[in-house]
Amino acid sequence: MYPHLFSPLPIAGLELKNRLTMAPLYLGYAGEGGTVSGLMLDHYRLMARSGVALVVVENATVDHPAGSGAARTLRVDTDEGLDGLARLAAAIHGEGALACLQINHAGRFARVPEPLAPSPVETFGRLPRALTRAELAEIAGKFAAAARRVKQAGFDMVELHGGTGYLLAQFVSPRTNRRRDDYGGSLANRQRFPLEVVAAVRAAAGDFPVGYRFLADEWLPDGLKPAESGPFARALEAAGVAYLSVMGGTYESFFLPEIVAKCRQPGYMADLAAGVKKEVNVPVIAAGRIATGALAEQLLARGEADLLGLARVLWADPEWPRKVQQGREDEIIACEADCDTCMQLVFRGKPAFCVRWPHEKMRALKEKFE
Repeated sequence: MYPHLFSPLPIAGLELKNRLTMAPLYLGYAGEGGTVSGLMLDHYRLMARSGVALVVVENATVDHPAGSGAARTLRVDTDEGLDGLARLAAAIHGEGALACLQINHAGRFARVPEPLAPSPVETFGRLPRALTRAELAEIAGKFAAAARRVKQAGFDMVELHGGTGYLLAQFVSPRTNRRRDDYGGSLANRQRFPLEVVAAVRAAAGDFPVGYRFLADEWLPDGLKPAESGPFARALEAAGVAYLSVMGGTYESFFLPEIVAKCRQPGYMADLAAGVKKEVNVPVIAAGRIATGALAEQLLARGEADLLGLARVLWADPEWPRKVQQGREDEIIACEADCDTCMQLVFRGKPAFCVRWPHEKMRALKEKFE
């Protein structure tokens, strides 16, 4: 029924069995201290069992606490968590999917009294401290060390989080990077630090695919726009990234009324992926409420993306890929566009659940978390 959607795709020496990936989605399932919990193992085992080709585990911090954006952010900044990460990779592999771990530094969005950033630009009432050149080198080294741990734990690839307005994106943005040294000003300077991180990670991890979560548009008047993110995408391709997972928006734009309305539309970020696809030859992942097989197939058939990233769509119904493939789309448990219960729970530091789930599933999740 959907020949493009369920066709294989080679990527960086690996074979993806279809064009479906699980996009990284923070749900607050890590244990205290950022450990891999039983709840997290169960969750990712279920996501891998869904039939997607690749599962991208969300937002593991390379620098705790300075780089952690939430209390239950997974940690990959020390060797202490390697056993848990290895169990996580094995759980995903055991259900037939490839495993990727996204690594991140939250920068000015970190939950610390004095967050770090490219420049001291006020963020939700807090003024971050500008990073020194020495600190930039240290953070690049922490990304590299984290990537080595991801490889050692048995994951198939690592993804650098350059989206959502986190640190790597903060450097590229003209809104948040107001430096006057060679890391600020022109696009060539603003993209310097993310490219140094890519180089450090590739040097440290060796023959190991490095993907990039890519912010194409901040959706803010003075923020990063496609006119500059397009050339940055080309620079990342030249730097050797394995794929670009395209997104739009930051925490400062997500709650604007016009963006809230935009995010309720099917495929609301697909145009950003299509724009990036015109700039590069590496595989491009499109995401953003791609809730029907027809829309997914259309994006692939038109060459607007190579892969699809499913986040809340897959979380709400882990049977989505099979129901689509088997022509049972009328049975899909849909993620309601006007519901944000899961995100409200996350912002309150609680584990997320979907109100569309059966009551017994929600009750079991709460018991396991508690």
